[in-house]
Amino acid sequence: METLSSRQVYANSWMTVREDAVRWPDGSEGVYGVIDKPTYALVIPFDGERLHLVEQYRYAVGKRRWEFPAGTAPERAAVEPAELAARELREETGLVAGRMEFLGHLDVAPGMSSQLGTVWLATELTAGSPLREHSEQDMRAAWFTVVEFETMVRRGEITDAQSLAAYLHLQLRRIM
Repeated sequence: METLSSRQVYANSWMTVREDAVRWPDGSEGVYGVIDKPTYALVIPFDGERLHLVEQYRYAVGKRRWEFPAGTAPERAAVEPAELAARELREETGLVAGRMEFLGHLDVAPGMSSQLGTVWLATELTAGSPLREHSEQDMRAAWFTVVEFETMVRRGEITDAQSLAAYLHLQLRRIM
């Protein structure tokens, strides 16, 4: 596929939206809308028995959702993935990891977004106070056993695609 032209149609501190005119392999032309966001880090805090999740209101779906701590740097800044993971963990949960292990990569929604993610396992955790952004003030955090987590998934209480994919990375790591 060939990109013929690209124009930005929207931008804020967290993302841009662009519209690309493209030529498909058969020679026909079309339009592609793309959401560009910086790479994010998702962290699975694990104390050996329990997983630490955060719950927040997700405006786009109009519901509160439990998920693993995750995020990008403000103003679309480029930050090293391990540094970003440690920062998000501390910011959202107050936890500091003595050990951070890279588990894998995720594509958020490759049919409409360029955003990529990295998944980290945080262990040897020390508790502290969260340093949440203003938009995260209603965030809650709690520990769940693996059984509780999996029960919440089965009940539809955890539906965040990145958290579910990250959990698969964790399970594959344990198996191998």
